[in-house]
Amino acid sequence: TPATEKNRITEDAVLAALSKVMDPELNKDLVTMNMIRNVRVQGSTVSFNLMLTTMACPLKKELEAGAMNAVMAIPGGKAVVVETGADVPKARVLPQKAAIPGVKNTIAVASGKGGVGKSTVAVNLALALAKTGAKVGLLDADVYGPSLPLMMGVHEKPMATANEKLVPIENYGLKLMSVGFMLDEETPLIWRGPLVMQLIKQFLTGVLWGELDYLVIDLPPGTGDVQLTLVQTIPVTGVVIVATPQDIALIDARRAIKMFNEVKVPIIGIIENMSYFVCPHCNEKSEIFSKGGGEKTSERYNVPLLGKIPIDMSIREGGDTGRPIVDSQPDSAHAKAFSDIACKTAARISVIDLG
Repeated sequence: TPATEKNRITEDAVLAALSKVMDPELNKDLVTMNMIRNVRVQGSTVSFNLMLTTMACPLKKELEAGAMNAVMAIPGGKAVVVETGADVPKARVLPQKAAIPGVKNTIAVASGKGGVGKSTVAVNLALALAKTGAKVGLLDADVYGPSLPLMMGVHEKPMATANEKLVPIENYGLKLMSVGFMLDEETPLIWRGPLVMQLIKQFLTGVLWGELDYLVIDLPPGTGDVQLTLVQTIPVTGVVIVATPQDIALIDARRAIKMFNEVKVPIIGIIENMSYFVCPHCNEKSEIFSKGGGEKTSERYNVPLLGKIPIDMSIREGGDTGRPIVDSQPDSAHAKAFSDIACKTAARISVIDLG
């Protein structure tokens, strides 16, 4: 009937309504961001796909509700069905650098000094990203002190293809590569800078990483040849800086922030590791290594504080036994801290790529 036809909702009307729903992280509307796909109007039912930039999106429920309410506000009786998925954006590539084939984003994990738990953070961050449904690789680029074999419980050598490409070893749902896979645990790597730089290039471009949403790269501590080779060889989406709360560690973290700023690599944020200790007997929280350092550095250099990881025996034991805490105790408060950091990291990458 004419009345029914008058109240019929069109696909254009649905898109117009959704074009007024903003993603607060990216400050753009859902239609402009190509986050609305496959709009269908069947009788009194409207359905569409909401494609987030990551399944770890902290605003998932807010965006779903906003999209549904916008369509429900269109005049005419209807039911609204929202199917939510994720399509991780690929980082922008500068012309002078060649991206790693199949790898959408590279996340470097760095620290200004050793002993801050950088590798522990890199391993658990990679696992937490994978648990969101993303395809994740983990490259141990700490050539002088590779820790991936121990922390991931891998003690085998990678295979090579006929054209001499290395095949990553897979464990816990991650694709893994480390110089430690090629060396005996007791054998030190005694190489000068040029050979180390060649090795890093081989790991970046001579490994069959396949299709990855994120390649997490555990860098050596400091600001030396490996870091510079990395940023000169491939387009690094962003870097996460790991520090502990005390002033001396944060001075080193600031040096790392300045270095990556100078080579035009976006700082995703700071992770404050060994931030506090919770007594297992009385549950009292003790800030052993001072407090507030992460916040001060975050504010001074205008980079987000992604989260704080406590000191805990189970985190250390997980690294020593090849069972990272995100996998071995996924419901623990410590694993949740890494999961929250992974969500914020993925969201920040969306802003870097698209904002």
